[in-house]
Amino acid sequence: MDFLETMARGIGRFRQDVFPQRREQFESLADAQQPKALFLTCADSRIVPSMITQTGPGELFIERNPGNIAPVYSGEAVGVSASIEYAISALRTPHVIICGHSDCGAIKGILHPEAVADMPAVARWLRYGDEALRRLGAQAPGAREDEHERLRRLTELNVLVQMEHLATHPAVQQALAEGRLALHGWVYEIETGEVRAYDPARGLFVPFPET
Repeated sequence: MDFLETMARGIGRFRQDVFPQRREQFESLADAQQPKALFLTCADSRIVPSMITQTGPGELFIERNPGNIAPVYSGEAVGVSASIEYAISALRTPHVIICGHSDCGAIKGILHPEAVADMPAVARWLRYGDEALRRLGAQAPGAREDEHERLRRLTELNVLVQMEHLATHPAVQQALAEGRLALHGWVYEIETGEVRAYDPARGLFVPFPET
């Protein structure tokens, strides 16, 4: 069966079985939305924010791109910046979550730029992760680590760097100054389902919710 046909059948089941059961909810969302969080994560097909967080329609404003990147604010037309500004200024979301994940192809590209050398658009985009790579080297210069550990640490560092980039956006700065916004950094482990959240007090990513 062609995948487009598979999706068409899925839409049919949604219209016949799912939508009728939640008709009132969808009708209430028809003219407005008031999401509780901007969820900025990777475009990776294995990441399903609503499944991971068990949230429903209207609860998450989702921005996805390779490497869960929040570009440093500039006057250039960058779609991610527009999503950030709209979520915080227009929708007034009280939370922004930047969520990285294990086995991320973008993080592998940051770690090994030669792997994306023949994809110039990807290579340019991943330069927003250069600072994370620099910090990885600064933490343990010359250290002998296996590839998995380096990838894990770079994934975490990239989340922290993108949170810093996020704070360069005027809408974010204003909302933080007004005390109506909180920033969060998460990492999702595909193979275990674990979500680790950054704890600024300890400087570590810890299981969330911590057990």
